[in-house]
Amino acid sequence: ETGCGKSITAKSVIKLISYSGGEIINGSIIFDNEDLLSKSEKEMQKIRGVKISLISQDPMTSLDPVYRVGDQIIEAIQVHKKLHYNQAKKEAVELMRLMGIPLPEKVFYQYPHELSGGMKQRIIIAIALSCDPALVIADEPTTALDVTIQAQIIDLFSKLIEHAQSAFLLITHDLGVVAQMCDSVAIMYAGNIVEKGPVKKIFHSPKHPYTEGLLQCIPKMDQKQKKLNAIPGTVPHPRNFPTGCRFYPRCQHAMKKCL
Repeated sequence: ETGCGKSITAKSVIKLISYSGGEIINGSIIFDNEDLLSKSEKEMQKIRGVKISLISQDPMTSLDPVYRVGDQIIEAIQVHKKLHYNQAKKEAVELMRLMGIPLPEKVFYQYPHELSGGMKQRIIIAIALSCDPALVIADEPTTALDVTIQAQIIDLFSKLIEHAQSAFLLITHDLGVVAQMCDSVAIMYAGNIVEKGPVKKIFHSPKHPYTEGLLQCIPKMDQKQKKLNAIPGTVPHPRNFPTGCRFYPRCQHAMKKCL
């Protein structure tokens, strides 16, 4: 559900929540056998973009409006790979071609406002992949796009996941996208991961009542329904989370031991 903490969790992985007033108060973030919480900001700058990259959810505001899109890809390459401009440009154009951008040599010199939402998203993905990161975090990469463009971006991601050497952490509320693209899934509710496991196992045999309710909310084209299924109640306010399982007040299977 919206507001359950998906984006905060993603930004926490690369320690970006402090810029918006957030704080990680406990736990650990293990990446490549190291705890990222022990890293200084200077050390994290060498990890972000190189080992871990982030694709944010709004392509309309993620690009600098006063710089050509090609130069924005080049900037990411030069900062981390230390290549000369011509070498970086060659890599940038090839990345754009890999993203399925037609006439990349021409698009290279265009500004963000000259491109469609889907084309901007492809540029953002190119920037994220420019340094061959081990992990790519994609935060709702299709949310701001229309249905047709969403399908194209999902198809692009599917091809990248198949051929790239990177692992992808996909943040989404679209269970159809999860079923199509992911190997494993973690279900979040009110800031907590309530269930995780292989996609097929979770979809066919959910264990947590929230996961079960979430899957029942998906419209089924082969069944006639007058009304869509819905989970009764509302998500608790962050300042007033219930004790025990946070889904307890809305759960049809609630028991005393859940508290």
